[in-house]
Amino acid sequence: MPGTSLHTASSAEPAAVLSKAVTRAADHLHIQRSLLARVLGISAATVSRLYSGAYQLDQRRKEWELAILFVRAFRSLDSIVGEQEAACRWLGSNNRGLNGRPLDLITQTEGLVRVVHYLDASRSLV
Repeated sequence: MPGTSLHTASSAEPAAVLSKAVTRAADHLHIQRSLLARVLGISAATVSRLYSGAYQLDQRRKEWELAILFVRAFRSLDSIVGEQEAACRWLGSNNRGLNGRPLDLITQTEGLVRVVHYLDASRSLV
């Protein structure tokens, strides 16, 4: 692009990709925007801007790491169950291994990490 430095173009790309991946994963899992805001630690208004494309996740902020974990959880769950409705049911069901509902757990950093580790361990068995 004329007038755009190579550094600017390449640094914007990962933000656009992760921002889109987060919204698609949330939509696929029927996660409400208010819940996604809690998962990412951002405001509901920021989530609305994220969906509209007016905001992209920032690599320098905690939201970036949480978004990566969220997408990782989605990808692991998708590879295990392979079906959207089954994934949604799993998220909303009580899980004895996690001692709670994954949907509730992912709203806090520690819970999101636990869910990701649980899914990664389960995925390795598949």
